Amino acid sequence: MKHTQIIILMLLTKIALAQPDVPVFLDGTWEMDNQHVKPAAADTSVSNPNYDRALAEKLGADDYGMKRYIFVILKTGSNTTTDRELISESFRGHMDNINRLVEQGKLIVAGPLGSNDHQYRGIFILNNVDSVEEAAELMQTDLAIKNGLLDVEFLNWYGSAALPEYLPASDKVWKLKP
Repeated sequence: MKHTQIIILMLLTKIALAQPDVPVFLDGTWEMDNQHVKPAAADTSVSNPNYDRALAEKLGADDYGMKRYIFVILKTGSNTTTDRELISESFRGHMDNINRLVEQGKLIVAGPLGSNDHQYRGIFILNNVDSVEEAAELMQTDLAIKNGLLDVEFLNWYGSAALPEYLPASDKVWKLKP
């Protein structure tokens, strides 16, 4: 099979080279210049041999492969109600909101924190959110936050632009829906 693919690739290259109006993109480094096909100049600003320009652009990466996110710390809220129905409804709404924000591409990390002296309950990492103000508006769609069972702190965070890429795999490793 490999030999067939190589022969087809060679034929396509020969046909394209015979037609100067058709560029050849064998490895993504060819371009047209005055009706002649020539190799593109190497980008000397790239020091990573694994660099994938298309992926970096899709993810919004800067030159260091990083981007800005909003880091949200969820804390125990001021509402100390013992109303089980309100608590249950609020946290069901919290989980529904998490799923909605993931579907919208706004939330890429969410999870609880262990016991601590700061009353921190969990974290969110928000993606494609332009400001802390926008993040605060998004958090008001969370019923546990809206009902005061959870409170929030916002921090600007600079992290790997590849972080959203783990989401498709994360959906394949859980057995029970929370």
